[in-house]
Amino acid sequence: MSTFGTQFRVTTYGESHCRSVGCIVDGCPPGMALTEADIQPQLSRRRPGQSALTTPRNEKDAVNIQSGTEFEYTLGTPIGLVILNEDHRPHDYSDMDLYPRPSHADYTYILKYGVKASSGGGRSSARETIGRVAAGAIAEKYLRLAYRTEIISFVSSVGPIHLPGSLDSTPEYMNLLSSITREKVDSFLPVRCPDTESNEEMAKLIAAYRDKKDSIGGTVTCVIKNVPVGLGEPCFDKLEAKLAHAMLSIPATKGFEIGSGFRGTEVPGSKHNDAFIHAGNGKLSTVTNNSGGIQGGISNGENIYFKVAFKSPATIGHAQNTSKFGGEAGVLAAKGRHDPCVVPRAVPIVEAMAALVIMDAVLIQQAREASRALLPALPDNLGIKTPAAVDGSD
Repeated sequence: MSTFGTQFRVTTYGESHCRSVGCIVDGCPPGMALTEADIQPQLSRRRPGQSALTTPRNEKDAVNIQSGTEFEYTLGTPIGLVILNEDHRPHDYSDMDLYPRPSHADYTYILKYGVKASSGGGRSSARETIGRVAAGAIAEKYLRLAYRTEIISFVSSVGPIHLPGSLDSTPEYMNLLSSITREKVDSFLPVRCPDTESNEEMAKLIAAYRDKKDSIGGTVTCVIKNVPVGLGEPCFDKLEAKLAHAMLSIPATKGFEIGSGFRGTEVPGSKHNDAFIHAGNGKLSTVTNNSGGIQGGISNGENIYFKVAFKSPATIGHAQNTSKFGGEAGVLAAKGRHDPCVVPRAVPIVEAMAALVIMDAVLIQQAREASRALLPALPDNLGIKTPAAVDGSD
């Protein structure tokens, strides 16, 4: 499917080498100020050609709002967004008529549909994510205005090089999650790892694989701050399940873990449990956050943080032994332009998909709360008991 979301619905369109890519956003609340200037910064962070470590394809990725706004405010009607493909070179992919590229989607697409895009990766290309990023910028603006929600992603590993403390969620790493800003992340270009030494080592490693016409993978960590409590729809649409769905729909992803993740399996419950404390204003918070801000599939008000694994890009210039579609053995050295490592450009894509999940969950919960507010108050023995109500304080 090319549509994501239930209340905030995003449908992307376009292939890697067609005339344009973009999306339709349906369900955006009316009355929000919105221009291309709100969307373009995230597209510029995603665009190719940012550095010598990314694909040299030269695309401006300039967005144009086609519908859904008037006098620079949203109307509540579908928002159409168009981004032109200007630097497409379909002739770079002539060998694809003969060879399915190893670990790419050429073979599975033609088996499934009986036909495939003749150039580039078609819908499996990372170029499809432009529509996601554009829609995510709209969702982000609403969340920021309505809840002060912030979504920040950064590169936490490339190959065997990891951001210090990120594997074991040390106190220093948790402090980084609480304090990190998008501006700080972008000060660590070209890799976007917020540690000077690690950033430099990662850049050297990516360059080494690039020079060998090879590729390398990595991970992106995302933290979502100021998340409203109560988001998520148990049992099958738990918030972490929706986040996992969103992240694993991004091209080249191979893994997702939230909170303590797989490391949490090595810690006894007595140390892993997040104890509650009185945070003031009639609210509770947790001493630790191994849950990653979600318990029982519902946001608890703490920071949500998770990690997404991206494989080494499948399209490489290194000669590979493979087979033609007809079965004959051969050697393929892919032409075209590609990233030797996708994680530096994946940062805004992860942020966008996180924004789409939270936005959709917010609209669902708003509808529930609005309908509940029309009913008489619950009896005292059924209603929420805040700390103030329990201890009798004001």
